[in-house]
Amino acid sequence: METIKLKIDGIEVECPKGSTILEAARLANIEIPTLCFLKEINEIGACRICVVELKNGKIVTSCVFPAENGMEVFTKSPRILEYRKKTLQLLLSNHRRECLSCVRSGHCELQELCQELGVEDEKFYDGVKTPSEIDDSAPHMIRDNSKCILCRRCIAVCEHNQGVGVIGANERGFKTFIGSAFDMGLGETSCISCGQCIAVCPTGALREKDFTDKVFAAIADPDKYVVVQTAPAVRAGLGEEFGLPIGTDVEGKMAAALRRLGFDKVFDTDFSADLTIMEEGTEFIERVQNGGVLPLITSCSPGWIKFCEYYYPEFIPNLSSCKSPQQMFGAVTKSYFAEKMGIDKEKIVCVSVMPCTAKKFEINRDDEAANGVPDVDISITTRELARMIKKARINFLGLPDEGFDDPLGESTGAAVIFGATGGVMEAALRTVREILEGKSFDEVDYEAVRGVEGIKEATIPVAGIDVKVAVASGTANARKLLDMVKSGEKSYHFIEIMGCPGGCVNGGGQPQQPGWVRNNVDIRALRAKALYSNDAAKTFRKSHENPAITKIYAEYLGKPGSEKAHHLLHTSYIARKINNYGF
Repeated sequence: METIKLKIDGIEVECPKGSTILEAARLANIEIPTLCFLKEINEIGACRICVVELKNGKIVTSCVFPAENGMEVFTKSPRILEYRKKTLQLLLSNHRRECLSCVRSGHCELQELCQELGVEDEKFYDGVKTPSEIDDSAPHMIRDNSKCILCRRCIAVCEHNQGVGVIGANERGFKTFIGSAFDMGLGETSCISCGQCIAVCPTGALREKDFTDKVFAAIADPDKYVVVQTAPAVRAGLGEEFGLPIGTDVEGKMAAALRRLGFDKVFDTDFSADLTIMEEGTEFIERVQNGGVLPLITSCSPGWIKFCEYYYPEFIPNLSSCKSPQQMFGAVTKSYFAEKMGIDKEKIVCVSVMPCTAKKFEINRDDEAANGVPDVDISITTRELARMIKKARINFLGLPDEGFDDPLGESTGAAVIFGATGGVMEAALRTVREILEGKSFDEVDYEAVRGVEGIKEATIPVAGIDVKVAVASGTANARKLLDMVKSGEKSYHFIEIMGCPGGCVNGGGQPQQPGWVRNNVDIRALRAKALYSNDAAKTFRKSHENPAITKIYAEYLGKPGSEKAHHLLHTSYIARKINNYGF
């Protein structure tokens, strides 16, 4: 590899030819601040915060300006510091400043930069503001453009990572605002509710709809029996909200915190992830053996399901009819658990804690009320749970590790890896292989479907059949994969698709990390590592070995795929119009 040498703040740096100044600086552990920059998807030099000064006096944006041999660069000269400060003052001049009550206060990238650079005065603030309205038309989020800094990160992630592209920069000049075509509300578009735009927003312009007050009210109601379920990925992300390193598994403290918040039962969505494998695995076997529609495609991710219904309705017959683990859990809670405990199903409030904003949409889908009541009543994100813990003044870091309650708190290692891309496929293979071959296998790690690559393929010999599988995460990658299947270029038996890049560990409801972390650390891999470690430490690592799962089939459901199981645990899908304009 050809390299070049330059000086940055007097330090000699060697970097690959073709690097930007920003990339060269990071090789020398020199951190140049950014706001709009997201590696590989939003390298546009729009915010002007990353400006640096060259020896010849020229000021350039380091995220797009190429490093050159012999170049001398200054990243913190008085001129540059003043330039950045003035840029922040101009951003603030068109920004609704309500930092004390803003959901991002304390971890807002704009706020942090203003503090670093000593932006205290209100220079320019009395000028004209760009007119803005709050858009709350979507089921999962709120857009407040009065806090938008036009960094365009949300546009980039929606277009490049998700392949959806329902938002963009409207108007020009001072009138520019981020919105949808024809000023449609986000809820009128083919938005898939994935929340990836929220995850990368540097300010409070984008936020999930907060339902924590509803949860507190339910807990306080003596006529309600409030149960909570927590998704696998939440335990790998929640700790970040309390200062722990990315990828710390806080399962025990999370269960303890939920108990102290006042929930009547603290359960684990991992239980219903095992249940999902029993139903989905059975469905796969039946399709293979009876000439059913293949490839079978997983249905755990509501963002992916919505994407399929909008953009690839021809693949609806390929979708597993299984509900997601969130919804299966709710259905079981309000039937099996309610009957077992003698509790009126109408009095049960089922709360889910999810890494996903699309779950807020999913709970209100049709055919998600198996026992005459909604399977799940309230879905909150990992971030919302953290707010509840803080609001209740619970010392999270000082909590002891506690376990989940029975009977819906028991799970296997196969269930916990649902939170990582490839995890559902691996869990399914562990069970399907043993059922079809009629024997147990000690080796249960399917490394070929692990990792954060956008698309993965493998061929697994199972009972004399070379089962061809594929895994995709991020709906832009799903689009690529499905197009190859449509064209006949690729052929598979089984496909796993997750709506968010890297899977649920990188869901739109997970703790937000600033741009400089996202650009330098693989958050997906660190959080996934926590789940795989959790899996490896489990007594049972295959869904069909879960004693609680064996019990629910013996006592209540009969067998996987039974009529009762179909009534409670399976659902249906619809082809959706992309928008009211017919395009």
